Amino acid sequence: MKKKLLIISTILATQLFAKTIDFEMMDKNPVRVAPNSTNEILSFNSSIKNSVNSIVNISAKRHVDTSLETLPLQMFNDPFFKRFFGDQFGNQLKQNRVQRSLGSGVIVSKDGYIVTNNHVIENAEEITVTIGDDTTEYNAKLIGRDADSDIAVIKIESNVSLNPIKLGDSNSLLVGDVIFAIGNPFGIGSTVTQGIISALNKNKVGINRYENYIQTDASINPGNSGGALVDSRGALIGINTAIISKSGGNNGIGFAIPVAMVKDVVEKLVADGKVTRGYLGVAIADMDSELSKVYKRKEGALILDISSETPAAKYGLKRGDLIYAINGKEIKDRSSLQNTIASFKPDEKIKIDLERDGKDMSLNIVLGDRTSLVQIQSDNNTFLGGLKLSQIDAETQKQFRLSSDTTGILISDVEPKSKAEKVGFQAGDVIIQIEDVEIKNFTNIETALKRYNNKYKRVYVNRYGQTIMFVIQ
Repeated sequence: MKKKLLIISTILATQLFAKTIDFEMMDKNPVRVAPNSTNEILSFNSSIKNSVNSIVNISAKRHVDTSLETLPLQMFNDPFFKRFFGDQFGNQLKQNRVQRSLGSGVIVSKDGYIVTNNHVIENAEEITVTIGDDTTEYNAKLIGRDADSDIAVIKIESNVSLNPIKLGDSNSLLVGDVIFAIGNPFGIGSTVTQGIISALNKNKVGINRYENYIQTDASINPGNSGGALVDSRGALIGINTAIISKSGGNNGIGFAIPVAMVKDVVEKLVADGKVTRGYLGVAIADMDSELSKVYKRKEGALILDISSETPAAKYGLKRGDLIYAINGKEIKDRSSLQNTIASFKPDEKIKIDLERDGKDMSLNIVLGDRTSLVQIQSDNNTFLGGLKLSQIDAETQKQFRLSSDTTGILISDVEPKSKAEKVGFQAGDVIIQIEDVEIKNFTNIETALKRYNNKYKRVYVNRYGQTIMFVIQ
């Protein structure tokens, strides 16, 4: 009897649950696409075979002088070693080693222009190219490179007909689209891997300054960097750039630079050999649940600080402004503002729509030129002997555990064995003053460099609350 009551109560509960929640059932018999006959198989060969012929292998070579620098100097002067190895013992250990790196590239024009990643050819003294499975080597000329987007353009001269890839539209992509990654991993010849678009507009990966990645689960193996990400028609939608992996193998998380960004950067590199970007002069952050309580809008880029003597200061932007559109284009977050500003040229006039104290307003601003600021950040050999600098924002504050009121320019990295490292600079130090110039932005650093050029300089840094001074030329 108890068993019957239990069964009845279970039936009643099930009926009550079904009445409470109305499940919309999908068709139990969906139509499945398949070959039309037993003589057909599903294949994308005809769609991507031309794209495969547009992929090249890139070999970058540079010479590196190496020695056993980790051994103590006294060892080279030790009579014991000189007795057995001679007076030239130390010199015999030095080698002129050739360092090689392999990557892929994509032919984008009939006259030999090739797009690849900047990290594939960076610091290369010689660049050679082979096309597909052909072993013929071509010497390539560097046309231009852009470290901030990790894009570079090289060019080869060929007597054979080259096959430029067809360009797609990365702005019309959807998650779930079938895609193919084409490259030359390990230098073994052209390969194709298949997957789908896993995500779009990934911008907090931390690889480059300007990020708007396509994420895919297609295998992007070592040597695939600079290769093509194509759609199921074989049209280029991105340049394969990086993977996230703990072991170095494929974990199904790969990133590609969208072809829209690639096209913009390539056109500038071919025309000028470099990329010049508009400059606003603000420190920005994303909206969050707490910030949204004091703003009407839930999306946009929030201005945290404004550098002096910049377009932002000149044309009236204020701390606390929430930028939500530029020239009518929606700004959703910090990254979209940064990428949008970078798409404009210096001296170009733009219209910024913003929210200030609950009211909407617009400002017309003429952008500045950040070329000199980029030079300060990238020229590690001349600026204080090996420092990589960056602005302080919410991301770097978290990464280096800086207090929210920290001001200055952050030392994000110190080149190993450089003058700066020997003097004592460390990643995480914040430059607050050079001689009598207080440092709040890159403009201040540029001023200090010009004022005290070719002189020994006192550099003051904030190291987790303590002020330290270094002297360096």
